Amino acid sequence: MTLFMNKTRVSSTLWVSFIAVATFMSCSSSQETAMVTINAPEVAPLTEAIVPTPDPRVGLDAGLFDAEEAVWNLEVLSQTPPPEKFIGKTNSDLAFQGNYAFQGNYNGIIVWDISDPTNPVLINDYECPASQSDVSVYENLLFVSGEGLGGRIDCGTEGVQEAVSSDRLRGIRIFDITDIQNPEYVANVQTCRGSHTHSVLKDPNDDENIYVYVSGSYVVRSDEELAGCSDLQPEEDPNSALFRIEVIKVPLNSPEDAAIVSSPRIFEDLQAPPTHGLAPADIAAIEAAKAAGAYTVVLGGTERVLPGRYVQGLLESIVQQRGGEGAPTADDSSTLRNNIQTMVDAMFGGGNDDVTARRGPDQCHDITLYPELGIAGGACEGYGLLLDISDPANPVRIDAVADSNFAYWHSATFSNSGDKVIFTDEWGGGGGPKCRDTDPMEWGANAIFTIEDGKMEFKEYYKMPAPQTVNENCVAHNGSLIPVPGRDIMVQSWYQGGISIFDFTDPSDPVEIAFHDYGPTNGESMSMGGSWSVYWYNGVIVNSEIARGLDLFKLTPSPFMTENEIAAANTVQWEYLNAQGQPKIYWPATFHLAKAYVDQLDRDGVLSNTEIMDIRQSIARAEMANEKNQASMLENLYKSVSAKATNSANPTKVSALAEALKNLAG
Repeated sequence: MTLFMNKTRVSSTLWVSFIAVATFMSCSSSQETAMVTINAPEVAPLTEAIVPTPDPRVGLDAGLFDAEEAVWNLEVLSQTPPPEKFIGKTNSDLAFQGNYAFQGNYNGIIVWDISDPTNPVLINDYECPASQSDVSVYENLLFVSGEGLGGRIDCGTEGVQEAVSSDRLRGIRIFDITDIQNPEYVANVQTCRGSHTHSVLKDPNDDENIYVYVSGSYVVRSDEELAGCSDLQPEEDPNSALFRIEVIKVPLNSPEDAAIVSSPRIFEDLQAPPTHGLAPADIAAIEAAKAAGAYTVVLGGTERVLPGRYVQGLLESIVQQRGGEGAPTADDSSTLRNNIQTMVDAMFGGGNDDVTARRGPDQCHDITLYPELGIAGGACEGYGLLLDISDPANPVRIDAVADSNFAYWHSATFSNSGDKVIFTDEWGGGGGPKCRDTDPMEWGANAIFTIEDGKMEFKEYYKMPAPQTVNENCVAHNGSLIPVPGRDIMVQSWYQGGISIFDFTDPSDPVEIAFHDYGPTNGESMSMGGSWSVYWYNGVIVNSEIARGLDLFKLTPSPFMTENEIAAANTVQWEYLNAQGQPKIYWPATFHLAKAYVDQLDRDGVLSNTEIMDIRQSIARAEMANEKNQASMLENLYKSVSAKATNSANPTKVSALAEALKNLAG
């Protein structure tokens, strides 16, 4: 849908076409000077990128597989429900390799062939229950996280009933996926707190090993189940499983020998961050939930309603501890209610003594690795961390930031240049409505920082702008860069807030430029659903919908992202992608790349209309020229554009265009 047009630029576009026709009618024979017809794209400044009014995301009808939808500047390619045995189970994170998308699920792993994005084909639905089955791939290896109490080493579906069991899996599973339809379970690495998430690091200087950073956030298992596990405070036990992450080294030639090689305490000396209070709507909701029998705890100084899936896990642990079987009893519920605060304090290192109250995070949720730049972004409960990972087994904290508007730092995404980082706030753990019209825009949002000399400086917040209902869990979650050259653009999940694409090239003024959203999964009450994670991969946008399955989209041209910019992005092709292992983006030399930069110079008004017209004409003539003439034409254009850089409003962007032309000339 085209909503805006710039009259000056549209006029120049028509003038180009008029001149082109007139020139051809004069029968000019010079390839160097002949005008060619150009359908110059409609462009508009990002300041004009206002979503349709009224916002079509507001008031969508509910439904599981028949909800209403709203879409802007995207095309829906396919919407595929989960395999039958995974329906009703939570879909989680995604990883990619070749034509395959690996979708985690609390019941196992789903493998899709997305070579035809309009028709994803189910390759495997491998049952191996675990919470939360985050996935990563490298070459022939698949890594899967397991954190809860019910996951089994043998992938059995019957769970684990005993309080202490050698059958329980809490850590990392490793599969050989050489035969994608028959994955071979080759190893597991057990950790004291399990693996909520993990990140795979390929050290550019090490061809023999990969490293897996493990973040666990659940209760510390007993020493009886795994030797060396301790949930004591550091002053009581310096080897406590709290306040650390685990680094696993995986030999590529013998992955069965994978083992923990270090447990870095990257949170050392951090104190409890400032926090905000509850929104009035949250206070009312908590009181209503308590009246209805919900379980609440004080976490980080704030009373919270525990999500049902956590309560169920705690109840199951009580049944196991008393040696019982079957469903929890009323007495089990009473035991949990009387002890739940103590149990949660033990999980998260809480307590009421002064020392504990001053402490900062004892866990990371996600760590995004950027190996080519040797840095990582740790989203760690109450802080955002910048890490030096040049020694992969021994990450070192460079900087740490806190924000009173943030409740739970969840994940990080760097700009391609590494001079910006976005941290997300998963306020409420993703189980509550945090996008109501009464919620402050800076709560449950993104925080954008610039990075200079190893220090992070806050610039602005970004939050999906469409108000959502009280029946829609909505908060910032997983996303990735879209490789549009010359710009910083991110696609991001917001649970039942849908997916939002925004430009943060100017970190002080992020702007939404595309979106997709469903109506609530349930219009009468809260029911988990929405986008868990959404990533750009080799020309398509892939969405893991918690309840509905797998969605694929493609970008469509608009005044805020042209066809040339999209085409240039699509020239970036990866062999694999793990969102928590961010790759450096490089663009091959193509005419699309050069034309994308021209569109951006036009949009930003960096060069005059006449200059833009001349450059577009020159590129078009070069693209049509024979091989003999093309290189010299591009070389001449490169020299001409280079000369404009110094005195332009954006020398960096003009120089990028010049460099693209130079490379295209060979």
